[in-house]
Amino acid sequence: MSQNVHVSNLLRCPECGNDQEFVEVSGEVITTTFYQQNPDGSFTPVDQEDEQASGQRLYCGKCEKDITALYERFAEMVF
Repeated sequence: MSQNVHVSNLLRCPECGNDQEFVEVSGEVITTTFYQQNPDGSFTPVDQEDEQASGQRLYCGKCEKDITALYERFAEMVF
C-alpha cells in the first residue's frame, strides 16, 4: 500500500505556483581552493570551499520571478 505524503510547507512561487525549481544567485562569493604541488612543479586542486558573503537572490526556476523575499525559508531548508 503506497501513501502519498503531503508536505504543507513547500516553498511556492507566488506568480506561477512552481514548487520544484528554484535558482539561487550569489552576488558575493569567497572561493578558497587548496592545491598540491606536483613533482614537476605544476599544481593540482585538491579541495574547494565556497562561502556566500552576501547578496543572495532567489528566483523561480520556471517563470524567473524574483522571490528573494522567500530566501530565508529557502536557506533554512537546504541540507
